[in-house]
This record gives sequence, C-alpha cells and structure tokens, in this order.
Amino acid sequence: MHLLYLDDSGSASNVAEDYLVLGGVSVFEAQTSWITQELDKLATTINPSDPQSVEFHASKIFSRKVQPWNGMSQREARGVIKAVLNILKDSYETARAFACAVHKASFPGRDPIELAFEDLCSRFDLYLDRLRGQGERQRGILILDESAHETTLQRMARQFRTLGTRWGIIHNLAETPLFVDSCVSRSLQLADHVAYAVFRRYNASDTSYFDIIASKFDSDKGIIHGLVHKQTVNPECMCPACISRRISQTRIQEDQIHMHLTKPGGE
Repeated sequence: MHLLYLDDSGSASNVAEDYLVLGGVSVFEAQTSWITQELDKLATTINPSDPQSVEFHASKIFSRKVQPWNGMSQREARGVIKAVLNILKDSYETARAFACAVHKASFPGRDPIELAFEDLCSRFDLYLDRLRGQGERQRGILILDESAHETTLQRMARQFRTLGTRWGIIHNLAETPLFVDSCVSRSLQLADHVAYAVFRRYNASDTSYFDIIASKFDSDKGIIHGLVHKQTVNPECMCPACISRRISQTRIQEDQIHMHLTKPGGE
C-alpha cells in the first residue's frame, strides 16, 4: 500500500497571503517506520527528556512563538526545518513529494483546498497507474491532518471514485481519506514541512526550503508530475512546475505532428 500524507500551508481566508498549498509525501507503508525513527532522533536532540512532546510544525518553528522553538535563535529554528526536509531528501528513492500551490486570486469564488485536493488525487492516481504499468499492484490511501475540511474532502474522494475528477475516474484509491491528528504521526509532520516549503517558495519567493526537496517531486522522463502551480496571472512563469508543464505540452504537440506525418496520407 502506498500512503500519501497531505497537509496544507497558508489560509484560504487570509487576504495577506496570495497562496494556499496542499502538499505532502507518498511512501510505501513499510517506510513509515523509518521516517518515524529519523524524526524521533531529531526530536531527541531538541528535548532529550521527552522527545514525543516535540511536534514538527513548520510555521510554528519558523515563527518561534511557542515552546520549544521560542528558546531558539532564528538560525537554529530554520535549521530544524531544513533538518526535517533533509530526512525526505535522504529517504528511499520511492518516497515522492506531491504539492499543489493555488494562487487564490486566480480562482475567485473557488475553495483553494478543494481545487488542490482534486488535482493531487488525480496526480496520485496517475502515479499509481504508472507503477501498475511497471508490474506493481499496490493501491493507495490518502492520510490528512484533521481539519474542518474533513467531511467535504471525504465526499469529494467518494465522488472521484464514481463520477471522476475533471481528468477522469480515480481507480487506485483503496479507501476514502483518513484524517489523523498530526501530533501522533511523524509522517504527517513531514508532509506539513513539504507543504510549508512549497508555500514559502510561492508566497514569499523563498527557495531555501524548497530547494532541499526539489528532486523528490514525482517525475517521469524529465517531466515533473508531483508539483503543480495553479495560476492564471503569468503564462510565462519560470517555476519548475510551470516550465515542466510547458515542456510536456510541447512534447504532446510534437508527438501529434509525428503521428500525423507518419500515418498513410500524412504530409
């Protein structure tokens, strides 16, 4: 079973923020124990007497307003965020990052969480389809942090398996999404950091966290599938997601031209 842990960064209602990001990490079920062990080791360096009390929540670490982060310097706190992301960077090759950054003003009247959730469900399903094409028969489950969106996202996931997304029916999810308190899941805490790294990349033009995990986003044949930038304001955006999308569209057009020229009667 492949588990996609997802969390959000940013707020749909905060007018001071341009973006909302839903993101996280897909791991094979047996790999979650390694992530837990590595984050537990890091927690021990922060609170040796009670490492389980340490919850890695990136925005709280960054702001340094609550314990234990308020006792750290800015450099120390940001070093913790980078240490968490390096665990993903150094993890199994099969661990893949996924994220959708939604420019809120580009979609007035739309819930950015719902937009991102639909997109990532489709991308995760296509990833599992690709694995099935390689002979793997595993299915997937989505695991999200508990939130006010729980009922809506569960309903959407059920509809995706019957009515489909705008890109088609979801075939490879074994169950409706599960919602778990992030304080008891190190993998969700890692997902939180992935979402925050992408949020900082798009909302604050800060690539210092994103660059650590850039190579972990799901990709195939040089095309990034695990990262999407949903926006309508800059058709020439030079972020990795938008560049990859344009390359993919060019390849599709070239393939169509090639098919036309090689079929009987083509010119």
